[in-house]
Amino acid sequence: MHRFRLTAPNISSALARTMAVSILVVGLGSSLTARAAELDPDEESSSWGLGLGIASSQQPYTDIDRDNEVIPLIYFENDYVQIFGPNAEIKLPSLHISDSQQFNFNVVAEYDFSGYEEGDARILDGMDDRDGGFWAGANVGWQNELVNVNAEWLADVSGDSDGQRFTLGLERSWEFGDHMMLAPRLAAIWQDKEYVDYYFGVRSDEVRFDRAAYEGKSTINTEFGVRGTYMFDKQQSVFLDVEAVRFGSEIEDSPLVDTSSENSVRFGYLYRF
Repeated sequence: MHRFRLTAPNISSALARTMAVSILVVGLGSSLTARAAELDPDEESSSWGLGLGIASSQQPYTDIDRDNEVIPLIYFENDYVQIFGPNAEIKLPSLHISDSQQFNFNVVAEYDFSGYEEGDARILDGMDDRDGGFWAGANVGWQNELVNVNAEWLADVSGDSDGQRFTLGLERSWEFGDHMMLAPRLAAIWQDKEYVDYYFGVRSDEVRFDRAAYEGKSTINTEFGVRGTYMFDKQQSVFLDVEAVRFGSEIEDSPLVDTSSENSVRFGYLYRF
C-alpha cells in the first residue's frame, strides 16, 4: 500500500523525516563518541560522520499516507558544539557531583518541520498550510548510574505557531559486550495552547460539513521509544529506533485526526571518521 518515494519526493516531507532522524543521530553520535573514547582514550575529542538512514512515520491526520524516506546522515560534535543538519547545541560547562553523577547544560536551536500542506490528506483540503519554524531554548541533563533525566524547553522564535513545548524524559542505556547498546526511553511532552491550536485546530474559515471548528488547548503527550546500536568497530555502526507517541485528549478531540497515537521507525548506517 505504501511505497518508498525515491524519485521527486515531496520536499517538506523529506525535510520532516530528516528532522526526525537528525534528533536520533545527534543522540546516537554522542553515544558513539563516548563509546569510541572508551575504546581509544587517546582519540581526539571532535568527531564527525556520514551515513544513510531510512525513516518511516505515521502522522495522526485522518487517512494521511505513511511517510517513508531515504535520508543522508551527517553529524559533527566536539567539546563545545553538537550539530546535525537543522539542529545545533552549544555545550555549557557541566556540573560534576561525583564520579557517577553530573549535570549537563546546553543552549539549543533547531528547525522544526512539523505541519502539513492541504493536499497531504482529504481531511486537510481547504485548510491553510501549517508550517514549521525555528525553535530555540535550553536543556539540562542529569547523568547518574540509575537513569538519565533530561529536561528541555523550546519556543518558536520564527512566529509560525508562536508555541512552546517542554519535555521531561528518562533514558537508560545498557551495553552488551563491546559492540551493542540498547537504550529505552520514556518522556512526557507538554505543548502549549498555541502549538496545539496551530497544528490541530480548525479556524472558522476552514469549517466544512465534516470538519467542525476546533480551538486547541495545551496538552501532555507521552512518548516511549527504544534505540539499539551495533558497533562493528570504532568507525562503523548501525542503529534501529522505534518510537510511539500517545496524544493527550486535546489533540485526540481534533476533527483532523482519527487516532490517538503516532509512530515511527528509523534504521541507518553511520561511518564515524
